[in-house]
Amino acid sequence: MKIYTDIKDVHNIKNPIVTTGMFDGIHLGHQKIITRLKDIAREQNGETVLFTFAPHPRIVLFPDDTGLEMINTEPEKIQLLERFGIDHLIIYPFTREFSRLTSIEFVRDILVNKIKTKWLIIGYNHHFGRNREGTFEQLREYGPVYGFKVEEIAAKGIDSIEISSTKIRVALKAGNVKIANGFLGHAYSLTGKVEKGLQLGRTLGYPTANINVADKYKLIPADGIYAVQVKYKNELYGGMLSIGNNPTVEGKGRSIEVHIFDFDKTIYGDDLTIFFIDRLRDEMKFVTMNDLKKQMQSDKENALRIIENSTLSV
Repeated sequence: MKIYTDIKDVHNIKNPIVTTGMFDGIHLGHQKIITRLKDIAREQNGETVLFTFAPHPRIVLFPDDTGLEMINTEPEKIQLLERFGIDHLIIYPFTREFSRLTSIEFVRDILVNKIKTKWLIIGYNHHFGRNREGTFEQLREYGPVYGFKVEEIAAKGIDSIEISSTKIRVALKAGNVKIANGFLGHAYSLTGKVEKGLQLGRTLGYPTANINVADKYKLIPADGIYAVQVKYKNELYGGMLSIGNNPTVEGKGRSIEVHIFDFDKTIYGDDLTIFFIDRLRDEMKFVTMNDLKKQMQSDKENALRIIENSTLSV
C-alpha cells in the first residue's frame, strides 16, 4: 500500500477507484465499501484509493473540545487498511482552509483534478464539503460533468442494526467489547508502552504490565476486567486485563494493567498491543488480599476458556 501525506505526490494511479471518509474503526460497514472498491478495481483494471484526513476535524475546528474519542489511532488505521488490501492511502492534512472547501470544490479540485477519479464509492448518508453540504444526490449530478461514476453502499447491518462508529464507541464505553467486536469484525485493540507500577500483582503471583497509551484521543473501554490477547514482538499470548482504580488498593489511581499467561520476560519500555476478547466482570473491592488472589484465579480460568473458544480476528 502506498501512503501519501501530500496530494502533490499523487499521480499516475491507474483508473482510480476511490472512496473517501474518516474510516474510524474500519468496521464491517467500512469493509463492505472496501470490498466493493476492490471488486470494481478488478473489473475496471484499476487501483483502489482511500482518501481520508488527519487530524480529526473536531481537533482543528473545536480545539477546546476534550470529548473526542477515536476507535483507531492513525497507525492502527493504516495497519488495518493495509490488511484489507487498499492500494493507495491518501492522508490529507485537515486544516481550517480545507474545511472551507465547498462540495463542488472538493470534487473538482481534489477528486477529479488531483486524483483523476474514475469511480467513486461512498457509504450510506455520506456528507462532505463545507458544513457537510455535499450529498450523494449532488455527486450523481457531478459525475457526468466530470467523467466519473458514483455508487452508494448501504449501511451494513447485524440483526437489522445499522453499524456506525458511534455505536461502536457507545458499546466500548459501556464495556460491551463483545458487541463492539461484532460490529468491527475484529477484536478492538490498543497499544501502549510498559511502565513500572507498584508491582503488587507480583506479590500475589499475578505480575502485571502497566500500559501507558500515549494517544490522548484513543478510546479506553469502560473500567472492568477483560479477557484479552496480547501481542509482544509478533508473538500472541493470552491474558487478563484490568482497567480502573483497583479499589482494593487505596490511592493507586486509574491504570491499565495486563497479566500475560505463561510469560516471564522483563519488558519495561516495550510496546504491547492488547486485543479485547470479552469482559469478565466489574471492578470489585475485596476485604483481604487473599480474597483478591482467589478472584484472580477464577478470572484466569474464565479468561482461558473464553480465549480458547474465541474465533475473533486479531
